[in-house]
Amino acid sequence: MAIKLNLEIKDIERFEAFVDAIIAIILTVIVLEITMASNGSWQALFDLKLEFISYIISFVVCFNYWNYNNNLFQIIKNVDVKVVWLFGLALFVLSFIPYLSTFVSENFNSFIAQACYGIDFIVVALLSIATSNALKKTNKENDTLLMVLRDHYSFYSTLIIVGIGIIIGYFFYPHAIIISCLVSIIAVWVMQYIRR
Repeated sequence: MAIKLNLEIKDIERFEAFVDAIIAIILTVIVLEITMASNGSWQALFDLKLEFISYIISFVVCFNYWNYNNNLFQIIKNVDVKVVWLFGLALFVLSFIPYLSTFVSENFNSFIAQACYGIDFIVVALLSIATSNALKKTNKENDTLLMVLRDHYSFYSTLIIVGIGIIIGYFFYPHAIIISCLVSIIAVWVMQYIRR
């Protein structure tokens, strides 16, 4: 017997607050993972450049995820159990970002570390596609939401760009993976700007 549950508007607002809180916690953990400089010199800060680069990219990832969902929650009218679980799974995968940021910064030349970071991107994009489809089924009469979620170009572009980055990283240059993650976010922003 399947459980059917549609959340009311006040429950959707509470769910949005939960999502916001999880993202805030992830960002807090990311910044706490940065090693303290060994002394007060510029050189000591420069020695941590890879940690700061990983932090910046991870911050942009979390901000981008929050921004997308914040805009989405402004037009969502119905949320069912499937949507809640898909959001939960996406947040679970996103919550690995602090660990992966540290893993990458401490093993910047490692394909495995970089690939794990890229795979996290890919899984979040796939879960976002599934969430969008579930939201469309739950909000069949919400024309605004259906228009916003009419296609998945931004998620597909993430899959393609990061996938290419992983291939390049495997054969030639592992840093291409984290660069592709950043490029995929920029590509999404550009696509959203162009489509307005």
